[in-house]
Amino acid sequence: MIRRISGDLRGAAAIEFALVVPFLLLLIMGLCELAYQGYIQSILTGAVEKAGRDSTIQGADIDTIDDQVLTQVQQAAPRAVFSTGFPSRKSYTTFGNIQPEPFTDLNGDGVRQIGECYTDINNNKAWDADPGSTGAGGASDSVVYTVTISYPRLFPLAAWMGWTGPQVLTATTTLKNQPYGTQVITAPTTVCT
Repeated sequence: MIRRISGDLRGAAAIEFALVVPFLLLLIMGLCELAYQGYIQSILTGAVEKAGRDSTIQGADIDTIDDQVLTQVQQAAPRAVFSTGFPSRKSYTTFGNIQPEPFTDLNGDGVRQIGECYTDINNNKAWDADPGSTGAGGASDSVVYTVTISYPRLFPLAAWMGWTGPQVLTATTTLKNQPYGTQVITAPTTVCT
């Protein structure tokens, strides 16, 4: 009887199928998730670039422009929402100011210490890692526009793989406002405190 059972191959394909299917489904769902993420990222990037161009015009309604970004993304990801604190705009008088304020690094550690002189680009009497001003800026200012959204994943892979729940995507663009007026430029000062 045991010899007859061990030689019986009926049902072997079903067992092999049961062993392979979970991995195959996981692979297919993972590939679909990655493709969907790439699709949403391209929509978000395109919407942010268009919104950035639209917001460089004098008198642009920033809130409406931000709502249009979310509307475009929601056509592909209906439950997408802005992440907390986004969208954000930081303006700089020149493109070269989109970096920490320069300082004299006396001890060579790469960190600004008290007593090391720095160039106060935004004249706020404090060293800033980001000297930009919040908002859309004025004429001829460079603006960094960043949008972060989150949306639920297509499949429950996150729970199975130990990932975070919602998918979070970010897009950033940098543009220069139209020269619709005279740019307000404050002369940087050197501060040693």
